[in-house]
Amino acid sequence: MTDLYVLYRGPLASCNYDCPYCPFAKRVDPPDLLRADRADLARFADWVTETTDRRLSILFTPWGEGLTRSWYRDTIVRLSHLPHVDRVAIQTNLAARTGWLADANPRVAALWTTYHPGQVTRERFLARCRELDALGIRYSVGVVGLPEHHTEAVALREALSPGVYLWINAADGHVYSSEEETRWTAIDPLFGDSVRPHPSLGRPCHAGETAISVLGDGTVRRCHFIKTPIGNLYDGSWRAGLRPRPCVNNLCDCHIGYVHLKPLQLRDVYADGLLERIPVLRRRETPVQITQNHRVEEHQEHEHHGLDHVRIHEPGHLGSHQRADQHRQAGPEQMTRIDLIPQQDRNETTPEKIDQN
Repeated sequence: MTDLYVLYRGPLASCNYDCPYCPFAKRVDPPDLLRADRADLARFADWVTETTDRRLSILFTPWGEGLTRSWYRDTIVRLSHLPHVDRVAIQTNLAARTGWLADANPRVAALWTTYHPGQVTRERFLARCRELDALGIRYSVGVVGLPEHHTEAVALREALSPGVYLWINAADGHVYSSEEETRWTAIDPLFGDSVRPHPSLGRPCHAGETAISVLGDGTVRRCHFIKTPIGNLYDGSWRAGLRPRPCVNNLCDCHIGYVHLKPLQLRDVYADGLLERIPVLRRRETPVQITQNHRVEEHQEHEHHGLDHVRIHEPGHLGSHQRADQHRQAGPEQMTRIDLIPQQDRNETTPEKIDQN
């Protein structure tokens, strides 16, 4: 069970893509900055290796594209084999080769990938996805929800493996009509979480308590969006800085921020896929058939994104984090999943039998 989520962002800002909605498009980092980024990452990897009194999950969130740099690939492989690391993931455009992941632990390494229409063909991106499938690497796929991307997103959803989650990020500055929101929600049932900012001022958050943001020099912040430091990774002061705090920002509109807001309870939605953005979610194709060996809990706390919960517990009634541990040990094919049923699916499907024992 992870007890500390760490989001790491070094100085790297260069990217091989030229997306019109990204301020780092086609940026080129000078050699001295690349050397500094590599040294910072090596120092961070050493800290992870040595911090064995915590169960850690790591997400690399570079401004630019990290996987075109060998030191990010090597670090992910290295950290994936540490016994106290539950997850090591990175945000990526998936342009770089994937063969290096054959050396990583597929139960720990994962990718948060984004498809950028206009920068790469759908066929080339899907070929990379098939490589990940063959390697057994967990990954999600995302698209920025611009109107001109909708046709590509629909085609991508049809072509991806059914078990791959396709998420949609609301585009900055774009106001969505109810019709547009409905169209995007048909692709991503959790689009409602992204389409409007979440009120956060004064609300409790896991950030700064069980999740932190780390800069290349070791500065520790509660999250990427609150600049006040709470300590430093390399002098040990981060430990004293961990405690519950209310958010000081009025709104939280980025997934890597609001996923930690306690009132949203999104850690239950994503479970051990929290960092790579993989919810334990699927559309129900058949009526719910639950034997008397299972217990069913109906949850309404996530109505803010139009989903009802049916959480199925195996005998012994494992909690969500215990189920995540069981998932790693037993493999995904043996895991009873949490199904988040989109509202339209729930209306169309009536369970024939539910035994609540």
